[in-house]
Amino acid sequence: MNRLVRWLEDYVLPLASRLGQIRWLVALRDAFISLMPITIAGSLAVLIKSLVIAARDHLGWETFAYLMQPLVSISNLVWRGTFSLYAFFFALALGYQLAKAFEGNRLAAAIVSLSSFALSIANVAQIKFHGDNIAVKNAFDISQFSTTGLFTAILFGSIGFAIYLACYKGRIMIQMKANLPHAEQAAFDSMIPAMIAIFSIGGINYLFQVMKGKYFGNWLLTSIQEPLVKWGQGFGTVLLVTLLVQVFWFFGINGLGVLSPIFDSIWLTAQNGNITAIRNGHVPPYLWVRGSFDVFAWFGGAGGTLMLIVAILIFSKRTDYRTIAKISLAPGIFNIGEPILLGLPVVLNPVYLIPFLLTPVVNVAFSYWISVMGLVNPVQVAVPSIMPPIIGPFLACNYDWRAIILSIVDMLIALAIWSPFVIAADKIADTNNPKTFFSTQF
Repeated sequence: MNRLVRWLEDYVLPLASRLGQIRWLVALRDAFISLMPITIAGSLAVLIKSLVIAARDHLGWETFAYLMQPLVSISNLVWRGTFSLYAFFFALALGYQLAKAFEGNRLAAAIVSLSSFALSIANVAQIKFHGDNIAVKNAFDISQFSTTGLFTAILFGSIGFAIYLACYKGRIMIQMKANLPHAEQAAFDSMIPAMIAIFSIGGINYLFQVMKGKYFGNWLLTSIQEPLVKWGQGFGTVLLVTLLVQVFWFFGINGLGVLSPIFDSIWLTAQNGNITAIRNGHVPPYLWVRGSFDVFAWFGGAGGTLMLIVAILIFSKRTDYRTIAKISLAPGIFNIGEPILLGLPVVLNPVYLIPFLLTPVVNVAFSYWISVMGLVNPVQVAVPSIMPPIIGPFLACNYDWRAIILSIVDMLIALAIWSPFVIAADKIADTNNPKTFFSTQF
């Protein structure tokens, strides 16, 4: 056990620390996080529409469905203003967060990032007219502003910002001697760098169209984004990233925060694809998405530590452990694991290394194959990460009652894994601190 911990300290911990210090990755993570209000609002719109449809089709509540039509119409409008423009908003957020990380003009950077994204997607929309497909030039297809264009937003938003920042830091700007209001001065300072960045991105896309005969964004979608998202559906890939998150957390590093750019770029894209499919009445195309980790593995926080809390309250006789567990129970129900991770502690505690790594991996493996067999709906709605277990899976799987059963089984599995180590921790404590007449614990 000690050798394993030392090996992780020598090889894995430095990698996690370096990743956490890369400002571009931090900005990418923060950009995804900043869009949480849009994500939840769009998902709530899907939930409302799905609830009305389920009540009408399965319960026969025709009157209820009729009365709810105004609410469904509002939900459709909310959808069009949130999820259908996800990549559009992301390009803005990415530019802003990059400027925040690299100390540039945040508003100008956000605009440059958005402009770079818009330059890189096709300005040809396909519409159907009497059964024929008609191409309309100089018009954006709104689907390109959804998660379909997410990788394009990441790539060209970052490149556009990098060119802008290099010019901005290099003081390639109009030197104004007059005293101007701050907003005007900032606009003049950013004008030349922004123009250079935007024309550079335009030139890149023009050359690509000349050489390849297609828009860069379309090529990026078919050549990189779709294969990468499909790669993320593999069983081995899902288990590997689950294990990495746990390893980072064991050393006190927020594993999900370190790997968030990877998680969100691959599995959040897949999740948004499922949400869009359900919204349009189609079958969800992806089996495992970003929310699948939260609802089926990380209940109580990383490591499924809600069941560690339950195991301590059931099996442990140590007063200090039980006190920490009682304090951590309420946060744990809402998937906040820091009190138990840092208070017990689980972090850097060799006794809990094996269950901390093993529990989420077993839960993910079990839930993955249950999903493969079609015994539960894949996650197709984004729910807040603080949604309690059982309720969260039920909503995330679009009111699938089988998700409740799967969630309970996962928690029982986690309890079975954690319990022997909780009992062992009590025995180790008794051996290291034998009880005497003067002991305060009995």
